[in-house]
Amino acid sequence: MAVRWLRSILPWTGGSTPRRKDHTPGQAEEERHVRANDRVYNERFSYADNRIKTSKYNVFTFLPINLFEQFQRVANAYFLVLLILQLIPEISSLSWFTTIVPLVMVLAITAVKDATDDYFRYKSDEQVNTRQSQVLLQGKLQNEKWMNVRVGDVIKLENNQFVAADLLLLSSSEPYGLCYIETAELDGETNLKVRQALTVTSELGADIARLAEFDGEVICEPPNNKLDRFTGTLYWCGNKHPLDNQSMLLRGCVLRNTDWCFGLVVFAGLQTKLMQNCGRSSFKRTSIDKLMNTLVLWIFGFLFCMGIILAIGNGIWEVQVGRSFWASLHWGELLSSAAYSGFLTFWSYVIILNTVVPISLYVSVEVLRLGHSYFINWDRKLYLASRDTPAQARTTTLTEELGQVEFIFSDKTGTLTQNIMLFNKCSINGTIYGEVYDDFGHKVDITERTPCVDFSFNPLSDPKFRFHDEGLLKAIEAGESCVHEFFRLLALCHTVMSDERNEEEELLYQAQSPDEGALVTAARNFGFVFRSRTPETITLCELGRPVTYQLLAFLDFNNVRKRMSVIVRNPEGVIKLYSKGADTIVFERLHPSNEELMSTTSEHLDEFAGEGLRTLALAYKVLDEDAFGEWMKRLLYASTELDNRDELLNELYEEMETDLMLLGATAVEDKLQQGVPETIACLSLANIKIWVLTGDKLETAMNIGYSCNMLRDDMNEVFIISGLTSQQVAHELRGARERILGPSSAKLSTAGKSTSSGSDSVFEETIIAEYALVINGHSLAQALDVDLEMVLLEVACLCKTVICCRVTPLQKAQVVELVKRHKGAVTLAIGDGANDVSMIKTAHIGVGISGQEGMQAVLASDYSFAQFRYLQRLLLVHGRWSYLRMCKFLCYFFYKNFAFTLVHFWFGFLCGFSAQTVYDQWFITLFNIVYTSLPVLAMGLFDQDVNDQFSLRYPSLYRPGQLNLLFNKRKFFTCTLHGVFTSFVLFFVPYGLNLSAVRDDGAHISDQQAFAVTTATSLVIVVSVQISLDTNYWTAVNHFFVWGSLLMYFAILFAMHSDGLFDLFPNQFPYVGTARNALAQRSVWLVILLTTVVCIVPMLAIRLLKKDLDPSLSYKVRVLQRASRKQRPQEQSLKRVRRTSSRRSAYAFAHQQGYGELITSGRNMKLRGSGHSADVSRAGSHTYWVDPVLKGSSDVSLQAELGAKDCSYTHSSTELELPPKEISSSGWITSLFASIGWAFGSGAASEGSHAGPSDNTELPGERTGGSSDSSEVPGDMNVGSSDSGEVPGVVNVSSSDISEVPGVVNVIYSDSSEVPGGLNDGSLDSCDVLGGTTEVPAGHTDTGMESGEEQSSVSEIA
Repeated sequence: MAVRWLRSILPWTGGSTPRRKDHTPGQAEEERHVRANDRVYNERFSYADNRIKTSKYNVFTFLPINLFEQFQRVANAYFLVLLILQLIPEISSLSWFTTIVPLVMVLAITAVKDATDDYFRYKSDEQVNTRQSQVLLQGKLQNEKWMNVRVGDVIKLENNQFVAADLLLLSSSEPYGLCYIETAELDGETNLKVRQALTVTSELGADIARLAEFDGEVICEPPNNKLDRFTGTLYWCGNKHPLDNQSMLLRGCVLRNTDWCFGLVVFAGLQTKLMQNCGRSSFKRTSIDKLMNTLVLWIFGFLFCMGIILAIGNGIWEVQVGRSFWASLHWGELLSSAAYSGFLTFWSYVIILNTVVPISLYVSVEVLRLGHSYFINWDRKLYLASRDTPAQARTTTLTEELGQVEFIFSDKTGTLTQNIMLFNKCSINGTIYGEVYDDFGHKVDITERTPCVDFSFNPLSDPKFRFHDEGLLKAIEAGESCVHEFFRLLALCHTVMSDERNEEEELLYQAQSPDEGALVTAARNFGFVFRSRTPETITLCELGRPVTYQLLAFLDFNNVRKRMSVIVRNPEGVIKLYSKGADTIVFERLHPSNEELMSTTSEHLDEFAGEGLRTLALAYKVLDEDAFGEWMKRLLYASTELDNRDELLNELYEEMETDLMLLGATAVEDKLQQGVPETIACLSLANIKIWVLTGDKLETAMNIGYSCNMLRDDMNEVFIISGLTSQQVAHELRGARERILGPSSAKLSTAGKSTSSGSDSVFEETIIAEYALVINGHSLAQALDVDLEMVLLEVACLCKTVICCRVTPLQKAQVVELVKRHKGAVTLAIGDGANDVSMIKTAHIGVGISGQEGMQAVLASDYSFAQFRYLQRLLLVHGRWSYLRMCKFLCYFFYKNFAFTLVHFWFGFLCGFSAQTVYDQWFITLFNIVYTSLPVLAMGLFDQDVNDQFSLRYPSLYRPGQLNLLFNKRKFFTCTLHGVFTSFVLFFVPYGLNLSAVRDDGAHISDQQAFAVTTATSLVIVVSVQISLDTNYWTAVNHFFVWGSLLMYFAILFAMHSDGLFDLFPNQFPYVGTARNALAQRSVWLVILLTTVVCIVPMLAIRLLKKDLDPSLSYKVRVLQRASRKQRPQEQSLKRVRRTSSRRSAYAFAHQQGYGELITSGRNMKLRGSGHSADVSRAGSHTYWVDPVLKGSSDVSLQAELGAKDCSYTHSSTELELPPKEISSSGWITSLFASIGWAFGSGAASEGSHAGPSDNTELPGERTGGSSDSSEVPGDMNVGSSDSGEVPGVVNVSSSDISEVPGVVNVIYSDSSEVPGGLNDGSLDSCDVLGGTTEVPAGHTDTGMESGEEQSSVSEIA
């Protein structure tokens, strides 16, 4: 009877009405016609073959496309024009090789790098395209490469093989045409899915002859990106058979637990749904690249203005003075007028002054990016030893943009979580099991050393299962009926399939969801073992005794019911209903006699949810035989109805699931990856917004949000957008905006949509309250319409947390594109599956996790590593350093080239505007290539303001990159003025002093060649001193390059001015003897010294005033870092904090409509096969130090006075007042020399910080340090040791008191002579955190650098 009933309620497949067809952009195909085993017919439609291509170039297109991309850089195009001008002898004062050699070098280096990157993509494509597949051709199976598979082919798949194309399942080795697939590459879910062939085709089996004769024709929708929908019809033997997604095997899936299956290719290659969801490879350019293009245009304008000024001057000079020399110089035939002379002079000066934008700048930028990429690859703290997976920079063009990220878009499954469920605790009949107590009755934390329950009595137990409470096993041994019934329910009420391998004596479970696998495994270990099932029975082994239950009905799960139930008859003949589901749903259906037990269980559920566990409530009911028989008749009638069938069935389910008796609740841990909450908290402190985009359902996504502390109970409100229509979504979004802003502000916001993104950001930061937005995929599709997208973006940006669930891969990309387009912020997307490829390619920066879901995300990414927690170090250390180094490099490069080039401009006024150069031609050629290239490269590669530990401890240091403060148009203008001033001094000081200067023998010294040597030497010395002042961190490489470049200058100078070279090449080296004659004079060295002092001292004074009056946060942290190294770090230990939450974890053990009817129909019963048991590992607790940090106020502005040595830190403005003794303004001489000493390396880096990673082991996200007996730290960092006192909101560097520091750093001296050490994790016995006790697991400490440690940047990085 059960079989007939279950078969009657199988999903209805008749009368399928095709939905509106979705068209791929640019494709005219309206519907697809595919005929099996007929390539001639199918080739008429020119369908795509099965070859995929993610590379951008081929042999023929590489050169033109790559050159086109490179000449998009304005500077490259400019130098090409300049090269053409230099070939004209009438206007060129420089040789053409000075431009063509560096231009070709730049183009060649960039082309080789691009070709190498694309070659790896090509090899990846070839690896996929050359996979083997068995194709039915000419009546027999033949091995063919994937790229040779065509639409309409019938192919055979075997167990554990990837699906080669989008297939219509024809037949399989399993009963009823079933097969099992893993869709991790598509949706990130590792649980198995079931697909079923049509009955008419499943009868074909493995008969090759019948399959070869199969000539059915499929008419279906055109290629599209809808992973969960398919509409089509199979025409065969005069009959029509509707097709849906349950019959499709999509490319990227893996066949599991199915020996073989046959499928018909419907979509191939780039037209498969997987590839339709992959974004196109695009040429990613950083914001600095774009800014440099703008600045280069400005420089061109400046260059042309200087050329025009000098050309006009030449014209005037020719009219007034030069015309009288034309006859003697025989220029009459060359110069027809002064205007023509000015015209030629203009182009001559354009060529001479072109070094304002040297082409070596772009070569140097590429070298720096390459070096920064290698630092990421070599960082041992980004290496996961257990998987032998290092971090990998797969592109070398985006490193500095890692320091400017404002939005992170993250996948959930496999990225934030491990997708491993662990049975953690349970509540049975009002008693909690799963907690461990010591001999004194005190609850203790569970660690890896905590003894586990011994399950050796059970030969069928899973050896991977861990449970630590012996009380539950004792309750089972004592025969407590409630406990037995509890585990009996878990063993009966599920959709798990068992696979018992007799030869290996191993029982394996295949679960639709890891939640169910965890619950059934728990019942198995406690003696209630699920052994097997048939369409009518379920067989258990209860405490060693086989028991078979008759399955009478299966009331399946769906997202509306949020529960599932089974009705069984036990061997005694008693009919019982067992039900499990969301607690709120089950509690509504309990018998009134359960009131007291429900209240107790509800308290337990609150406690479980407070620990971030996923909970289910369990209940049962004894049924009357007659009442059940009457109900079953009505159920059979309802199942045959065509209209309102689902509604009728749900009403009957509701009728049966009433007056239930509560058994208890389960608590399952959705195991997060290591360090996820800490990483999210740290990135939030850096003002980085994290949005979670997941394919999981709403309840699961929200539960993970609570586990990660992205969602908290103290948030003002969590907005859930779940409207089905555009109007409903608009109403919900506007309502959320009004709740956040208030009605009046919301109206103003609607009226003023044209506000800039900058003002929007400022406005968003004024929102003190914390809100969260959760939106499902269907509502998101409506919200992404043009009319609503700005409302969605506004509400999302006003919220602290955004979670989008049930989203498709294309929707992920659309969300990223929405933020990119309207916010103007740098975006980063991170994921681990093929379903994340689209958003990874869309974001400015794509990060792939080398996880369990294949390598598709890694292959499409810009950076990859093994775990989400490494993102913190990638951004806050490597990203920030790269941005800082690149900005300092650009500022210095523009400065030195303006100083170098504009000397020609000033000289033009004294040489009759004749386009004569000040320096000799060899100095002009070598200045940027030899004399000044290496020092600035060393600074750009190794410089750092603070070391990696302090970069992680002070996330606010990341803020300047987001605001683009270190290099922007204003900074460029400042560098330009600095360069103009330096060039002015470099020309006029030597010129003025040499007017009346004489040699030691009385001869005049001011010839043009001696003046050139004096000016050039002054320039090299000035820029060398300047880079010494700009360098915060000195390494042996810096010293070698700076002082070595100076020595190289003098060596080359004397060599080129030697008699030997003049004898060999008199035309190329005319300055014979000039260097030794000029530099032998004391007056020349006095001029050089005076020029250097006049150039350097004003800038030094300005820097001193800025540090004294308006010091940056980076400078303040450097002072703390320098002070911290004077004292050995003290130990600190933080206790764990339990998250108190009333949030109930939702019912989340199935990701979609259940398979109850399929299971009980017997259609998924395997004749034989194998399976894989769920991987269950040791449970851990998810309570973290980050809760008080997240709960801390973001607007702390407190001040405390601690005698003469006091400093304060305002969290919102990142202002930190340093001790007066650190920066004294009492005397200019003392201050000046102190500043010089600081600039030359007495800063953070010279104190021992390093360019690469250090050896010190540090867990990401921990920024606590110091020691205190009783300090209150409702925030971030506490460093030092102390006795008493409270210092709210300050960074105290010189007090003997204990401090209370909400959300900031606290450095404490035990007396006035004691200097804090390390600012690293030591020991802290207790600290009250916003009224609670903060606890952090032992061993989670940041080990700072000890006094006297020496660190080598190169060795540490390597």
